Amino acid sequence: MTQEEILMIIRGIGETLKMTLGSTFFGYVLGLPLGILLSVTGKNGLSPKPVVYKSLDILTNIARSIPFLILLILLIPLTRILVGKSYGSTATIVPLSIAAVPFIGRMVESSLNEVDAGVIEAARAMGLSNFRIITGVLLPESRVSLLTGVTIALGTILGYSAMAGTVGGGGLGDIAVRYGYYRYQSDIMIITVILLVVLVQIFQTVGNRLSVKIDRRLK
Repeated sequence: MTQEEILMIIRGIGETLKMTLGSTFFGYVLGLPLGILLSVTGKNGLSPKPVVYKSLDILTNIARSIPFLILLILLIPLTRILVGKSYGSTATIVPLSIAAVPFIGRMVESSLNEVDAGVIEAARAMGLSNFRIITGVLLPESRVSLLTGVTIALGTILGYSAMAGTVGGGGLGDIAVRYGYYRYQSDIMIITVILLVVLVQIFQTVGNRLSVKIDRRLK
């Protein structure tokens, strides 16, 4: 490999991290409230609202069922409006974030639903409002599960960012497509795949260790 190719791969790692971390952040900005709403308005939630829950449930399922590459193409007009262009690592954050929202929402809903009903009933008996129960009971009690969800989200979004490389999304996926596929440079293809696997393992390891530390503190 030439020095130019090495610098290109290093730049690709930076772009991949920017897309993954940025999309995860914005995904949680919208996905966390969505998950809370799904949990609270569900059948066994703090404030069951069948119509609201069913509407959110259907929209979430529809959004999750759209393949990411198709969603990326569908969102090109919106991406151009928000970023000014439809290609590159910065532009790819828009569809990545939107694709992450329903996925994150479901994980948050699942995490909150795992909280012991007895703890919630005790909070209600103390006269706490639903908002206080959410912020003071549900979220703290499910923090380990929520952190595990963040780890899963990072790995999934990293995979999506690699797929975005097929349409000029930037990052390691773009390098793998342009050099490994179109130019038949198998060495670059192998290196990018290894780097993607390493990044997933790093996210997984850090997330697991943080989960264990938080779990110990709770005990």
